[in-house]
Amino acid sequence: MTRRTFFRTGAAAAVAAVAGVTALETGAVPGRGRVHELLGLTGPDGVVPDVPAGPVVSGTFASRARRTEVGYSVVYPDGYAAGARLPVVLALHGRGGDHRAAVNDLGMDRYLTAAVRSGTPAYALATVDGGSDSYWHRRADGSDSGAMLEQELLPLLTARGLTTGRYGVLGWSMGGYGALLQVLQRKVPPVAVGAMSPALWHRYADVQPGAFDDEADFERNQVLGRAGSFRGTAVRIDCGRDDPFAGAAHDLRTELRADGGQQPGLHTGGYWRRMLPDQLRFLGAKLAV
Repeated sequence: MTRRTFFRTGAAAAVAAVAGVTALETGAVPGRGRVHELLGLTGPDGVVPDVPAGPVVSGTFASRARRTEVGYSVVYPDGYAAGARLPVVLALHGRGGDHRAAVNDLGMDRYLTAAVRSGTPAYALATVDGGSDSYWHRRADGSDSGAMLEQELLPLLTARGLTTGRYGVLGWSMGGYGALLQVLQRKVPPVAVGAMSPALWHRYADVQPGAFDDEADFERNQVLGRAGSFRGTAVRIDCGRDDPFAGAAHDLRTELRADGGQQPGLHTGGYWRRMLPDQLRFLGAKLAV
């Protein structure tokens, strides 16, 4: 190889490398998230705090809205008795989950204790089975997980001594979308919503199979482009930059002028655990206003 050929080859390789990096950063190359993960660019996984969990009270009720028996749990911070008169945040699970996911998968019971110990005004978390792929809205079979929250879960929580006149909603993935949707569809909307990696799409052609019954269902339950309906509700939206929902989450956050941001991260439990301290502080502060 001549010296001239060597330099030409090196220059070509450099150009190709730059082009490859540019394509990765713009999303033109599949697997960008995996490459970023291997390079350590997706951020650390959140670590569940080493603090005691508070009381967790679980039960079931026959849901007319969902047409089935559903499980629920109420999570209190350490230092507060089960049945304490506290405000409440509804925690909505992601696709494939149930009411146990908040504690079993994310350690939300310990994150709640840590938040309260760090000065966040105390509140309880309430979780419920929303259906593994309901997307928290009325479906063609007549089941309606969103209505269940308002018509059945909130009255149950009131009977348990929680204050529900001002409540918040927190969700991740499917549940993040569901949390946002509650603002549009409830007679008494939440005063604050926290959404982590909400499952959002601009177009019906891009949706995950099973998320909506048809295009009309998608349009009825679209949260993008409805900023006026969010007036009076504080919103925080966090989404990892390598999450497939990052673009739509960014657009909605901008549209609503919401708190939150786009951090290094993927659509994973590790990312959601990392964002939980900020989300729980945000909700506690808004409930206490």
